[in-house]
Amino acid sequence: MTRDDPDAAPDRRRRKDGGMQLRTDLRNVAIIAHVDHGKTTLVDAMLRQAGAYGARGEVTERVMDSMDLEREKGITILAKNTGVRYVPADGSDPVTINIIDTPGHADFGGEVERGLTMVDGVVLLVDASEGPLPQTRFVLRKALRARMPIILVINKVDRPDARIKEVVDDTYELFLDLDADDEQIDFPIVYACARDGIASLTQPADGAVPQDSHNLEPLFRILLDTIPPPTYDEQAPLQAHVTNLDASPFLGRLALCRVRQGTIAKGQTVAWCRTDGSSQRVRISELLMTEGLESKPADSAGPGDIIAVAGIPEIMIGETLADAEDPRPLPLITVDEPAISMTIGTNTSPLVGRAKGAKVTARMVKDRLDRELIGNVSLRVLPTERPDAWEVQGRGELALAILVEQMRRESYELTVGKPQVVTKEIDGKTCEPVERLTIDAPEEHLGAITQLLATRKGRMEQLVNHGTGWIRMEWLVPARGLIGFRTQFLTETRGTGILHHVFESYEPWFGELRTRNNGSLVADRSGTATSFAMMNLQERGTLFVEPSTEVYEGMIVGENSRSDDMDVNITKEKKLTNMRSSTADETEKLIPPRKLSLEQALEFCREDECVEVTPAAVRIRKVLLDQTQRARATARRKHAN
Repeated sequence: MTRDDPDAAPDRRRRKDGGMQLRTDLRNVAIIAHVDHGKTTLVDAMLRQAGAYGARGEVTERVMDSMDLEREKGITILAKNTGVRYVPADGSDPVTINIIDTPGHADFGGEVERGLTMVDGVVLLVDASEGPLPQTRFVLRKALRARMPIILVINKVDRPDARIKEVVDDTYELFLDLDADDEQIDFPIVYACARDGIASLTQPADGAVPQDSHNLEPLFRILLDTIPPPTYDEQAPLQAHVTNLDASPFLGRLALCRVRQGTIAKGQTVAWCRTDGSSQRVRISELLMTEGLESKPADSAGPGDIIAVAGIPEIMIGETLADAEDPRPLPLITVDEPAISMTIGTNTSPLVGRAKGAKVTARMVKDRLDRELIGNVSLRVLPTERPDAWEVQGRGELALAILVEQMRRESYELTVGKPQVVTKEIDGKTCEPVERLTIDAPEEHLGAITQLLATRKGRMEQLVNHGTGWIRMEWLVPARGLIGFRTQFLTETRGTGILHHVFESYEPWFGELRTRNNGSLVADRSGTATSFAMMNLQERGTLFVEPSTEVYEGMIVGENSRSDDMDVNITKEKKLTNMRSSTADETEKLIPPRKLSLEQALEFCREDECVEVTPAAVRIRKVLLDQTQRARATARRKHAN
């Protein structure tokens, strides 16, 4: 690139485009994709080629997945940004590329929407074998609505089961299905193996690594040619949009902003335009810009820059930092409505407070939920009839389960209710969310999957047989029909099936759904589980606890093999006598218990059950612990029906 304005500062190269100015030394791009298609791995490779690691040498893979939960689950949960200083191979001027790594799961769609407000174009990553999947549709729909230029990257072209041409055709069909216009469909295609840091503009053979390139230079070139530089009006006053929040032990709350117009400097007094319409003068105590893997202090930033500012303790996402003399607030960030809710409250079980250092009071739990609202725009917290419990609404089960898991790791003790759907009144009718479900599975499981989804009021939209022994099905299913479906699905397909779903629309209430056929084994007294009692109970169903586990009345210790609940004495001990047995006792073995994760426990719950979450354990229990009260409640429900 050439320097069009000889008087411009090195970091503020400009070129006129009509009445607007262009920052030709800067590009802002988001990488969007379905879960596990290689977004974070590609960002790693781009950082490595741009020399962002520097003296640090080789670092841990997936460096952008900084949360423990992100590394454990292998998914991106929070949108994060990094900046690389790219020097083109042709010797033209260096360009700063700000890269936003967005989540691929629709449950974290609020992060995707915020990420897209910071950029001028997107890189759409698609797996060379799996092709476009539901979350690909979700994130692409957002980008098309924002009228952003798109670069398609077919990743993992070296997979043995790669089918590159078919995946490209499927992607074109997806664009057409999402009503993309001719300009949007005319996108460049890059073929990549992100793990090896290789990209090419020439389509390789299926399962082969591109041979005409040894690095990501083709991707960088296409990126500079396709993604437009930031535009701005030289006469406009300062406008910086707050798109995310962070925290520093030294600087306090940090507001992550994209500068839209004007310049902002350290020590400058600006107008803080709040969500309620008021404004207040504040001073920027510190200004940071991301370079590679580090945030570095900066004196000033201009249009298009992505920055972090300190000095405003109560600033919120969606607010604007504007010129102190001429404040012009930007529109607030809007996200999709929540579809799933669950009740989160204090732990009310007899074992409350046993975990060392646990946070158990209602005030502590409410304060933590309020803090989550600051940085999570897709979450809502509503009061309930109980003063120690709140209804928390989010995009999906996973997003809410991640919140509960984070609170658990921070030593909170909670009671979490069964996930429910958030309904809407449309034209006087109660409507519920419907999900588009995509399933890949061996064709011999077609009958079992169809039967499972038929009982959950699902409608098959499409069935494709790849001719490889695998089939792909698309269904429209009520969101509440998918609560607890994953476990049954994996059981029926013997762990081989793959499923993904994304919100589709609202439809009239589907009626009653019975998604769990088996009842629960419920402890009828407090005590310690014994091997003797468990030996007799394991014939009745599947146990969830081990011998010597402390239990209490109303705690669910297993799954009944029949449809009704059964109160059991799991603490029963063998009576000892001074009579010697004429024959040695036969040695019997206990079947290992089924250990449920937090997500599995939430899936297992029925309406009258909830999950007790502590730093040390996850237990399932009845909402009413006393079996007499439960029997009365059951009788009242039957009488009402």
